[in-house]
Amino acid sequence: MDVVRIGKIVSTHGIKGELRILSDFPYKEKVFQIGNHLIIDDHSYEIKSYRVHKNYDMVTLDDYHDINEVLFLLKKEVFFLKKDLKLDEDEVLDEELITYEVLTKQGKKGIIKEIFQASETNKILRVQFDKEVLVPYRFPFVEIHKKEKKVIIDLIDGME
Repeated sequence: MDVVRIGKIVSTHGIKGELRILSDFPYKEKVFQIGNHLIIDDHSYEIKSYRVHKNYDMVTLDDYHDINEVLFLLKKEVFFLKKDLKLDEDEVLDEELITYEVLTKQGKKGIIKEIFQASETNKILRVQFDKEVLVPYRFPFVEIHKKEKKVIIDLIDGME
């Protein structure tokens, strides 16, 4: 089963079996839809309701209507089937991007060591060339070529 990690169930909310999921997954709108299935401990659960509350994704699953019925799911990791993600042509999962070949417009080759969230709206690529370089994960610095599995980086003065 080829799955991608979505987040973690951190608590319940209320008494009607609603679960609070902490997630930084970039394609939440494709995952958190009524009728989609989340994978928890190799078991599939259907999303019956979804809403956002503060920084959390709130779901009810299957036919659980009581807090006592969902306590066994607390602190569990939540996954989603990759085949059900249906990513667009320009959308790439971070774990796939790390496997891509990295080239610069200046002719250097490198590898992506890490992708991390610098702030709520900014992701950074940690790329190893001759030395380590931090590159903002956004256009015009980074171009993704999904079919060729390549990342083209435009290093500007100060990045090298």
